[in-house]
Amino acid sequence: MNLENIDVEKWLDLALHYGLNILGAIIIWIVGSWVIKKLLKGTKKVMSKQSYDESLQKFLLNLLGWVLKIILIIVVLGTVGVETTSFAAIIAAAGLAIGLALQGSLGNFAGGVLIMIFKPFKIGDLIEAQGALGTVKEIEIFTTKLTGLSNKEIIIPNGSLSNGNIVNYTTEGTRRVDLIFGVGYDSDIKKTKNVLMEVLNAHSKILKDPMPTVTVIELADSSINFAVRPWCKTEHYWDVYFDVTEQVKEALDAAGIEIPYPHQVEIKKNA
Repeated sequence: MNLENIDVEKWLDLALHYGLNILGAIIIWIVGSWVIKKLLKGTKKVMSKQSYDESLQKFLLNLLGWVLKIILIIVVLGTVGVETTSFAAIIAAAGLAIGLALQGSLGNFAGGVLIMIFKPFKIGDLIEAQGALGTVKEIEIFTTKLTGLSNKEIIIPNGSLSNGNIVNYTTEGTRRVDLIFGVGYDSDIKKTKNVLMEVLNAHSKILKDPMPTVTVIELADSSINFAVRPWCKTEHYWDVYFDVTEQVKEALDAAGIEIPYPHQVEIKKNA
């Protein structure tokens, strides 16, 4: 190899040019990372002061962090000498392809964003949605997890959840328990109402305000049906439901009030 044929000055120029570019890219990366860290920290403080939901804070901070890092990477590559327009076009094309392939997932992602922004429910709420009833266990980016009444896990896509009807039983703090009891037509209506009200007034978890009510709701084929409507705190709903059902049966039996039930009559044939 003939060293005299090597253009040393040219190579020095190239080394100096790219060396400065690389050095500049490193400085931009270090400074940019520091700025992003400070910006995310400041954003977190602002959201904490505004009482943003914790799950929403994490989601927005992660999203903001990724966006800022992608911008920083593009700037660094541009400083080194990479054609950023081509790079941006590749990202756009890849994003379009991924978007078309994951339309359902993107819908669930958007649904998760809407849920975290508008907060129709929070963790711990008892809700009914998409034909499922349960307590909210986790609100994730793509799905929401409920714990059903029999302790089963229910997973609902956020896209469907955000676009459908949601019944939140926890928001108001109290809930009415709707019960119906039937007694025989020979029963005294006033006496029956008094017996039912005594059961409701004696229960420690039934609220005095709103007051419980007992009314005749229907004259059925074989029974007089009473609508029994006590109120309780949401977390006591099932305790009241099951306790009152049992105690009403005991109280009606003790009062000699018949609860109709189908009788099977045996017909004897003459020998």
